[in-house]
Amino acid sequence: MTVYVPESFEANEQEILRRYFTNLDGPVFALVNLPEVVKGALFARYSRSAKSLRRLFLDEFVSDLDLRGDQSVDATIGLSRAEDLYEKVFVEYGDDSVAQLGGVHLACEQASNLLTKILERGRLMSYLEQSTRYINYDARLGGRYRFYRDADILNGPFGTRYVGDMDRIFDAYSSMVETVTDHVRRTVKKGATDSDFVYRQATRAKALDAVRGVLPAASLSNLGIYGTGQGYEALLLRMRGHALPEARQYADMMLTELRKVVPSFLKRVDVAERGGKWTSYLVERQQQTLELVDEYFGALDPDKTQEVVLTDFDPDGEDKLLAAICYSSSHLSEQQLLKEVRSLNHEQRVNLIRAYVGERENRRHKPGRAFERIDYRFDVLGDYGAFRDLQRHRLLTIEWQRLTPHHGFIRPEVVAESGAGDAFDEAMQRSSDLYDSLLPEYPNQAPYAVSMAYRMRYVMQFNAREAIHMLELRSSPQGHPSYRRVAIEMHRLIGEKAGHRAIADAMTHIVKNAPELERLDSERKAEARRK
Repeated sequence: MTVYVPESFEANEQEILRRYFTNLDGPVFALVNLPEVVKGALFARYSRSAKSLRRLFLDEFVSDLDLRGDQSVDATIGLSRAEDLYEKVFVEYGDDSVAQLGGVHLACEQASNLLTKILERGRLMSYLEQSTRYINYDARLGGRYRFYRDADILNGPFGTRYVGDMDRIFDAYSSMVETVTDHVRRTVKKGATDSDFVYRQATRAKALDAVRGVLPAASLSNLGIYGTGQGYEALLLRMRGHALPEARQYADMMLTELRKVVPSFLKRVDVAERGGKWTSYLVERQQQTLELVDEYFGALDPDKTQEVVLTDFDPDGEDKLLAAICYSSSHLSEQQLLKEVRSLNHEQRVNLIRAYVGERENRRHKPGRAFERIDYRFDVLGDYGAFRDLQRHRLLTIEWQRLTPHHGFIRPEVVAESGAGDAFDEAMQRSSDLYDSLLPEYPNQAPYAVSMAYRMRYVMQFNAREAIHMLELRSSPQGHPSYRRVAIEMHRLIGEKAGHRAIADAMTHIVKNAPELERLDSERKAEARRK
């Protein structure tokens, strides 16, 4: 059984696609010879479509483009001109920073939700991932449900059970989507001015949000990445040493396609004395650390904790923030400023912060880098679905533990209210049982079985400026309830536990009230733009 489902196109479609995509049948391919704005628009549409990127290009973009000038191009055979040019520059300057100047749009399709978290780890890259809110995951690919089929598992004693249990979980998901959708439409009335389309989109999105928790981490996703040669090199070095076989195999496909576009930037990746040594270093230190941590603490049971815990902050943070605010407008040293701001009265301190923050008409109006002076560190025990969304924030430190079913799961209230609670719980139990069966023989692949409603631990550390961006964005009414809850609690802890009330007050676009239909307002605005 093949792991990936190849695409097929008509001869006339192939003629067009060859000009712009580095292959026509593999799950990984680069975009070339297209304007940057078109590549960006493609990726933006990609995240909300069930179609592959190449099919999306044919169906929705080709008709608006003038393709005549590219008739002689064949991107599938690689770009020899790029090889010659980059080789000359790279050799002449011999500087890694040169690899920051060449970027590639790369489509990564049929990647498991375990793999997407590996692909999205780098800070200096941009990602758009297929949404579980806009796409019904019971749509089949090549006649099969969309979950990753690990070759080792399929060829072992649990192969038949793995496919059978996954199919049943997807069956349950499909049934519950309809049940919850019907319930939402019975209980939430359509607004007097809302069109049927807006109402149906918003109610469907709520159902998909509620039910996504049963989807296993093996569920396949499409991902668009934009990064520099340097960013891809760092990513591939990590992937080639990763314990998950899917990551190593996918890295090989990515390297093949990237070398068709920026070959010289990636020459070192699979050279034994260069990239090989770096990958070995990553593997060895990770393995040695794992062994010692298991020796020292592996027998301990975890304490019960709250969903969100503020584990570290600076009690003098607001003083340091005030000094940082003053620094660029002053002639004094930072040390002297810190001494002086401590003598300011409450009104003076408030005035300084208000002047620096200003009137923020919307959440895109952010204060300057003085807010980067202080950090907060949170330990979160939340569902994997919310983690998937929060992990894509790049300007912070995030570390996570292995995904297991052992911390329990979160079942949305609307699922029980719809009458689908038992079916949800049954699917979660099937997920847990499959994980436990796979774990002894396949410890790295067992997390494929874990449904997204199960909780996992992760830490997030970020400065106050990133807090403003992330917490305002993730508390917005159209956000998923699971990560909205995390964001709102983080905001509360910054103000109350850390005592940084002025910083919390600067987050003027935190939204704490939950609407009945999270996507309703967004759908209304989208429809208005279409008119």
